[in-house]
Parts: sequence; structure tokens; C-alpha cells
Amino acid sequence: MEKHEILKEFSSKPGRYYSVSLFEDSGFERKSCSVCGRFFWTLDSGRCACPDDSPDTYSFIGNPPTAKRFDYTEAWQQIRSFFSENGHAAIGRYPVVCRWRDDLYFTIASIVDFQRVMGSKVVFEFPANPLVVPQTCLRFKDLENVGVTGRHFSSFCMVGQHSVPDLEGGYWKDECIRLDYELLTRRFGISPDEIVFVEDVWAGGGSFGPSLEYFVRGLELGNAVFTEFQGTLENHTTLDRRIIDMGAGLERFAWITMGTPTAYDCCFGDQIGSLLKDVTGLDVNAELLKSYYTGVAKMLDGTDDLWSVRKKALSDAGISDETASRTIEPLEDAYLVADHLRTLIFAIADGALPSNVGGGYNLRMMIRRASERIRKMGARSLLGMIDDIVDAHIDYLADTYPELPSKRDDIKKILHIENKRYAESRAQMQKKVSRVQKRGAEPDMDALVTLYESDGITPEYLVEEGALSKVPSEFYSRISELHQSAKHTSLSEMALDDGDDIRDTEMLFYGSDPPEFDAVVLRSENNRVILDRTSFYARGGGQEPDHGTIAGFEVTDVQKHAGVIVHTLKGGSPAVKSRVHCMVDAGRRDAITKNHTSTHILNASSRRVLGSWVWQHSAFKDEDHARLDITHHSSLTASQVKEIEDAANQMISDDLAVSIRYMERGDAEQKYGFRIYQGGVVPVRTVRIVSIHGRDVEACGGTHVSRTGLIQKIRIMRTKRIQDGVVRLEFVSGDAAAIYDDKQKEVLDAQSAQSIRREATRMQRELGREAARAAIPELVRRISDAGADASYVDDIRIYRPFFRVAAGGDAQANNGLASKHDAAAGSGSSGVRPVVKICMLADYARDEYFHMSLGKRLTRSIPDSAYVGFFASNHTTRVVSYVGKTALADGIDASKITAPAAAVLGGGSSGGDAAFSQGGGPNSDKRADAVAAAESQILGMLSFCRCETAEDDISGGGGDHHTGNNDGCNYGVNDCNHDGE
Repeated sequence: MEKHEILKEFSSKPGRYYSVSLFEDSGFERKSCSVCGRFFWTLDSGRCACPDDSPDTYSFIGNPPTAKRFDYTEAWQQIRSFFSENGHAAIGRYPVVCRWRDDLYFTIASIVDFQRVMGSKVVFEFPANPLVVPQTCLRFKDLENVGVTGRHFSSFCMVGQHSVPDLEGGYWKDECIRLDYELLTRRFGISPDEIVFVEDVWAGGGSFGPSLEYFVRGLELGNAVFTEFQGTLENHTTLDRRIIDMGAGLERFAWITMGTPTAYDCCFGDQIGSLLKDVTGLDVNAELLKSYYTGVAKMLDGTDDLWSVRKKALSDAGISDETASRTIEPLEDAYLVADHLRTLIFAIADGALPSNVGGGYNLRMMIRRASERIRKMGARSLLGMIDDIVDAHIDYLADTYPELPSKRDDIKKILHIENKRYAESRAQMQKKVSRVQKRGAEPDMDALVTLYESDGITPEYLVEEGALSKVPSEFYSRISELHQSAKHTSLSEMALDDGDDIRDTEMLFYGSDPPEFDAVVLRSENNRVILDRTSFYARGGGQEPDHGTIAGFEVTDVQKHAGVIVHTLKGGSPAVKSRVHCMVDAGRRDAITKNHTSTHILNASSRRVLGSWVWQHSAFKDEDHARLDITHHSSLTASQVKEIEDAANQMISDDLAVSIRYMERGDAEQKYGFRIYQGGVVPVRTVRIVSIHGRDVEACGGTHVSRTGLIQKIRIMRTKRIQDGVVRLEFVSGDAAAIYDDKQKEVLDAQSAQSIRREATRMQRELGREAARAAIPELVRRISDAGADASYVDDIRIYRPFFRVAAGGDAQANNGLASKHDAAAGSGSSGVRPVVKICMLADYARDEYFHMSLGKRLTRSIPDSAYVGFFASNHTTRVVSYVGKTALADGIDASKITAPAAAVLGGGSSGGDAAFSQGGGPNSDKRADAVAAAESQILGMLSFCRCETAEDDISGGGGDHHTGNNDGCNYGVNDCNHDGE
């Protein structure tokens, strides 16, 4: 059903749908627009075009049609007093975060305040009849126009005038149009000839009806919708409850009386204007702005190409590109900053958090857009400028919205956190923009959306960086479709399988709640049973169902289908119409009940500790554990967790009364506000209000203790950030908390014992090191002084089969080989002396420190020495090898000693070189074999003899210096027979 079809039908019968007593009594004429053909009503007999096509469109700029001047807050005071004097209840605004609707993130119109979803239907619930409300609304599809057109806002105040004619006090078309007309003429002083009513229609949600839009000098001030029918144009009926939904723009009422170049100039307050003027340093010509913005306003309604409109308006106003860059563009930046921060004030004050999901994404992008413009404006301090504008907005709006000042600090805190995150991400953004620029071609719409969604890069940022020529006019409409869509796709209720008529179950758990009861079986099939009455709580609101028995069969699940409770049994089911005895598992119920009330306590405590933005995101309550997901901007610190837990346990210690009462939904909302919707939307007219005396009030269908003291204690086991803007608290309460404490004590005791053992080991190790530090120098000295015939120093085995024969000295005997070397050397030799001392110690009582310290000290003090040490380390046996500089030059290789020993131990070498190597393995039973393998390598390396004389000729016969292998000096095996080879 298209709107133009409805309009054509309705306009063909104006007497039925549009004619009101005011038109007849005051002499309004019905005319058809000479340009577009739309029908309108006017007192000006000379008018031939509708407001959109009339020459006087936006002629109020610089020339307002009223003698009275009212800015934003003053305009609301005038409207409120007028409707109050005419029998309307003036109520406060509803939150901009639409907690009472599952299908909307934000409040987009004043009528949304009173819409509630019941099954698949939308019903209306008004707290008074008639009423007027200054409802702040958020819309993001026209963000590219904000600050540029002079009249687009990301948030605006829709003055809602609502009446239900079929209820006491209500009225219908005649009275509505009379009131709106008198508001314009008597209260605002607008001449009747200036007012034009245009015929239109509205349709949505299966309902539709005629509407009359009223204009003054081409500016639409309000639209009175008369929701009257349901169905289709061809087949419709009159609604049982007709509704007047008149929405007027408060910003526009202020603008029409002030006549400023833009609506921004009269809606943000003088202080905002002064702040922005100080930053931009602008001293603009009012006539220049009047001409430019009038041109933009007139042309914009006929096209979506904002940039073409802007360019032509500049040309028509005689504004050069240089002048536009110096005056118009800074103004646009300033207006955008003021608008976006005002929107963020309302959103954050009402509990919304900027994030990368859902409606929070629009808020995050608005913060980033505003921050970029402030940087562009050259403010000395970004955060200082934000704080100043927030303060100025709240101070200006406080009379109209008295709830804002108390949220001032929370709003600033969130904005500061978001700006810090944005600053940290800018470097990465710049890299991505550089890659875009390298491609040469500008990104298309899909690429822009991807950059925006994945990396937070706005098209404005791309324009400023030179990667994009202009922001596509439809860009933010695309983004809005992604992030202001329905939160849930289905509103349908679950239905029973066969659709039989089963009367609603008597829910004893909301009454006397006996743990044992008798009931009659109304249906029994496939192990599922419906009783006429039950104390078994059904799964819902994050609370797990009761368990127990029905006629001896185990109850494993309980679910609620509309008003019917369905029990799932294990092992069979009783017969239909039989009377059965039922028993609820009281222990399980008690534990879940404590966890559920603890959820309320933790939610209230978290909000008190962290900030007003904390709301329950979701929850789960089972017998032995529970979790609460809250909205919060960051991960929790250990101190915050403790503070929340302490606050929760203080509520338990205070033994507060937990009361439950049933209230009409509208009454509960008016009395307690929308904080009651922590667990989500309540799709019933009568809500169950659970109140923890003075601390928390929620609409909740779960089971609860009667006093907080019965919970005994709450323990938060762990917390984690599960998504951007959501933190999970996992906790236990009651007996489970006591068990948790006992386990924690066991863990702490074990940790303490382990700590004591570690300390004892550390002290023992330190004592060992002190002993090693004292013993090692003496061992090194004794090894250095050991004679040629020494094989051990204490337990350290010394190998010396490596000799040098040098001229000029006394020969030294060693193992009976000296004389043979003497004879070979001839009369010019000075004898034979040992060259290398290789020391090996397999001592598993000594630690790594001793062996490595000894190896280092020995090879540094005695360069022609080497050291090999075996020791125990945890569950392995390790070996280390050190080689001094001289021994290294003589061919001793540490890695060749270590590797075979480590292999025998079932491991390998873990690094090193010829000077130092280490390794090991787990086969401690192979220690002796490993030592033997190392010894074999040592002997293999030393199975030769290097002899030197002054003439380098051992035989005296001119033979070469020789290095034998099997035929040389093989210690303990062969004699040295210098045969000249």
C-alpha cells in the first residue's frame, strides 16, 4: 500500500478526511498547488502554490513573521504553558535509548514513547490524555547534512501532542487543528494569513490515516497525524482506539521567531555561540549568511545532491571559494560539533555507550567526526573544548531537561575515553588512507562503507586527507540502515505443537510456591507434560528451570509457552487426567533464587561503582554458578572488581527487604523510570516489580529471596570483556560462595606451602652458592698446583696426556714417557712438560651454579685447562663443558664432549660452541654411560702428541714436526716412538 495511493483516495474526499471546523469557521480555502498538484488550505486568496513551491519559502530568514522572539528553551516554555492551559498534561521526555522496544535502538519520534509490543502487535499506552511531551529524538540517516544545511540535526526535540479521542478527556481533528492554529496565532503571534495546512497521509505498522502539515513561510512547523484505520486501502476498518499523533519541531518554532540564518544559531544557546566564535574567530556578514542559507534551504528539498546545492547557493550569494573557505566552512564545522555533542549528551545520559556494535556505532562515529572538526578548527585543547561545550549545553538545557546536570561527569568521562581510543587508532587509520591514495581511484560506496565499518574511517576524514573529493549524499543513509535496524527480527510467541485449547497453567511459584503439590495432567505426550497447576519455575529471564519429579519421573526441563507451562520428563510420563504428586528440588531452587537476587545486587553495585552507563546486557542463573553481563566501556581492574563485590556484600549485610508487587506497566514506568527494564522488554500490561529496599527496582519474573541477608555472601570469580562495551561478571552466592571461599583458601594454603618450600630451596641454594664461592678458588689453586702424576683433586678427575717438548729447560717425567721424549729431542731439548689439564666432575649433589662457576673460574685462571661437569637439574641430568683459550687453540672442543653425553641421557645439546657447550636429558639412569661417553671423547681428542724443539726436528735428522695418531703419544696405550714419520 503506497502513500500516494492513500493520498489520492483521501484527497478525493476532503470533507471526510481533511475538512475541520476551523477551516469552515475561519474561511480557509482548499487549493491545488499550481506546481506539484498537492492540496492545501489557506486564508491567502492569492496563494497558488504549496509551501514547498512558493516564492516566500524560507523568507522568514532575516525577517521573522512574529513580533515575539523565543530561543529553543523559551519556545518550549511557551508551548508547554499553552497546552497546559488547554487541559494537557506536560510530561518529561522519555529516554533516547528505547528500552521499551525490542525493535529500536533509539527513540525516533514522540509517539514511540507510548508504543509497546504485545506479541506481534504494537499497542499504545499513554500516561495521560491528552498530553504534551518535549521528546528528544535521534536520527542518523542525514548526518552528511548536519551543520551544512542550517536545519538538519542528528537529534531534535519533537514536541508531541497526543490525544486518544475515544477515552475520557480526548479530542479529535477539530480540536487538534484549533489548538495548533491558536498556538501559532495567539501564543507565537503569527498572522493567520501566514499559516498553510497541507494535506498528507501517514502509514505504518498496519495502521494509517490522514494528516495535516502546517507551514509558515515554507517552514514545516508540525504535522498532525490522525491514525484512524487498520488494514489496506481496499479493505480496512476503523481502529478501536484512534490516536492523534501531532509532532512539531521545537528547533523550528525557535527558528521561525528568531529568523536567524540557521536553526543552529538559536537552538544551542549564546554560550555555545561564544565558544565557537572564539575558536573560529569569525566575524561574518549577516546578509551574506542570510542569502546563502536561504538558497540552500530552497534548493535542498528538490534534490539529494547537497554539494551541488551548496555550490550553487555560494554562487548565487556571490561568495567566492576563498570566502567560503574562510567563513562558511568553519561555521559548518562549528555547527556540526555543537550538534553532535548535544546528541551525545542525551545518549550517554540515558545509558548508551559508544561501541563498534549496534546503535553504539553511530555514537562512536559522531565522537570521531566532532573530534576531527575540533582539530580542524584549531582549538588549543581538544578535550578542553569538548568539556566546555558539554558544560555550556547542559547549563543551557537544564531547565528543559533537569536530569542532565547529574550526568555531567559521566558524559565527560565517556567522551574522554573515546577520544583517547581514537587518538591511538589515528596512526593506523593514516596507513590505510595512504593505501587508498596509492590505488589512484576514489573508493566507491561499498569501499567507503567497509572503511567506515571495519576501520572507523569517516568519508569526511578521507576528504580532508585528499583521498575523496566529496561525501556521497546517500552514505549515512546506508550506515543508518545497518545500525538503526531492529534489534530482533521476530516478535512472535512460541506456540504449542498442536495448537489445542489448553487453559493457562496456574503458576504456584508466583503465589504460595509449595515445594510439594498435587496436580492434574492436562496433556502428556513425548515425555512432555502440562499440568493444571505447577510450582516448577520455567526457564526465562536468564534463570534456569526447576528440576524435581512428577509422579516419580525426573523433571529435566520446564518451559513457558504463552501462559502454559510445559514440563519435560525423563523415562516416561503419567497418563492424561491422572492426579500426580510433584516435588520441586528445593536445594536447586534455593541456590538459583539466591543467584538471581544476587544478579540484581551486583547490577546495582556495578552501576554505583562504575557509572550511570551500567545496564544489564544479559544474565544467566544456574544452581552452582551465574553470570551478569553489564554495559561498560573497559575491562574491569582488580580494584574495581573488589569494590563491586564489597558493595554487593554490604547490601547483603544490610539485610534489605526484597519486595514484589504487580503494577500497571505505565504506572511502573512513571514511578520508577525505565531502569526497570534491566532484563529487557516486558511484553505484558501488568509487570512484576522486584524492589530491593532503596537500592534497586526492576521488572522481573524470576524467583527471589525475601531479604538480602539470606544470600550470605557473593563472590565474583572472574570478569572479562566479552565485546566492545560489554563486561561479564561470573559469580557465585550462598553455599556455592562458601565452597568457593574454601577452595580459594586451599589454593592459598597450597600456594603458601609452595612459597615456603621455594623459599627454603632458595635459601639452601644460596647457602650452596656461598659455599661454592668459598670452595671454588681453593679448588682452582689445587688443580693448578697438581703435579704431573696427579689424577684427581678431590673428586675431580684430571686428564693430562698432551705434551710439548720445548728447548731450554729441565725435562719433567710423566708416566714414564719423559725419557723417551728426551731421547727423541736430542741434546738441544729442555725436556717434556704437560700442556693441557682436562678436569671432569660428576657430582649430582652440587647444583648448576657450582659447576658453571667452577668451569668459568678454572678456564679463565688456567687457559690451558678444560672442565666437564655433570649435575642434576629438576628431573634431568645435565652436562656442561668449558675450554680455556690455550686449550681451545690446542684442539679441545667443548661441543664434541657434550653432544654424545647428552645423547646418552636421551636429550641433546642445547647450544654453544667449542669454548662452551651444554646439554642433557631425562635418562638419569644412564649417568655412568654418559660420563663414559664424555671420557671417550676426551681420550679421543688426546690420542696424539705435539712435540716441539728449537729446530722443529724431533729425530735430529731434519724430519718434520709430526702429530701422530695411533702411532703417536696415545696416553695409557702406546709409547712414543719417534720414528721420523
